[in-house]
Amino acid sequence: MEQGALGSLGRAGEREANGEMPILKVRMLGEFSFQKGAMEISDGGNRSKKVWLLLAYMAFYRRRTVTPGELTTLLWGEGEKSANPMNALKTMFHRARACLDRLGGGLGRQIIVRQEGFYAWNLEIPMELDVDEFEALRQAGAEAADDETRLDCWTKALDIYKGDFLSKLAYEPWVAPMAAHYHNLYIQTVLDTADLLEKEGRWSEIETLCRSALKHEPYLEEIYLRLMRALLQQEDRQGAVVVYEKMSELLLSAFGVMPSDELRALYREAARSLNKRVLSMEEMLEQLREPPAGGALFCDYDFFKTIYHSYARLMERSGDAAHLALVTAEAPGGGELPRRSLDRVMDNLQQLIGQNLRRGDVACRCGLAQFLLLLPQANYENSRRIADRITKAFARQYPHSPAVLRASVHPMQPPGEGA
Repeated sequence: MEQGALGSLGRAGEREANGEMPILKVRMLGEFSFQKGAMEISDGGNRSKKVWLLLAYMAFYRRRTVTPGELTTLLWGEGEKSANPMNALKTMFHRARACLDRLGGGLGRQIIVRQEGFYAWNLEIPMELDVDEFEALRQAGAEAADDETRLDCWTKALDIYKGDFLSKLAYEPWVAPMAAHYHNLYIQTVLDTADLLEKEGRWSEIETLCRSALKHEPYLEEIYLRLMRALLQQEDRQGAVVVYEKMSELLLSAFGVMPSDELRALYREAARSLNKRVLSMEEMLEQLREPPAGGALFCDYDFFKTIYHSYARLMERSGDAAHLALVTAEAPGGGELPRRSLDRVMDNLQQLIGQNLRRGDVACRCGLAQFLLLLPQANYENSRRIADRITKAFARQYPHSPAVLRASVHPMQPPGEGA
């Protein structure tokens, strides 16, 4: 955006406040809409995708003229053919103008004009575009001389961001790079704002900011890191644990990765929930009591490792046998499953594992397509039988599944002998 854009936006608002011509307000971050005074139209529920695509393109590239050939390629691509593409384009512009006319005052023909064979957006009609204001506020904050002004600009910028740029047109070639640009700018503003708030110890505001940001970016660890720090500073340890567990499951199911060491350290801190007074043994036992539940204990991979290490030490003293089973879902003949079917496969597999393990067994999802099982007090034959029971039950209950299961069994080793 050009220098001085923030000032021009402010002057446009002043003209409207002074009773002059209402400003045409265009929102592209989230729902795409035009508003003039009390009248508003949006792409919500509108089936005329090509009309809204044309309006978006003309409004966004309003500072230049556009050729008819450029627009026919935009609307119909190389594959779609029309007996009379120029006539089809005129029809599309007629519909676009009629759409804008619903805002009153014959706006459609005033704002979309034809000049010497080109189409153009009439820049003499006052207009505010949310992406311009968003970018201008971000830049103004970055150039501010003090934190207070910087925070004010960035907070206003974040209020403007209601969702991804032209989200209903996300797969259009020209939209995708711009959506990525504004999304990245939004995320950087969230992180920078959170860091400023952290300097001032404004933890509840950081929590609100991060929870809102996760609606637009649910996979970014930097947001979870700031959210968990804010929750811990507010002594909401249980809230921090819940956030971590949801994030861990999300990252594992989406990418097959575990949270970073820094996040896991915060999780361990949150999980060390200390009582603030001296408890009796009866009170402690009540806190430790497990709610009635059947089947295996499911946990995340970090807790699984803790349980594994604990049981390995117990084995060293007792001499009991225990085995690990690794269950992998894969495509027939080997290879990875397509992501569109993997999530359902793993949900079905988790349910089956819960039905076929004993109450004292432990299970966790340890990879994108794998579950790891800890089978205490079970010799190799019994462990192999449990693993085979799971694979056969899956094949029987889901005969049309795109996945087959492969299970391997290995004895647990005492500490120092390897896993």
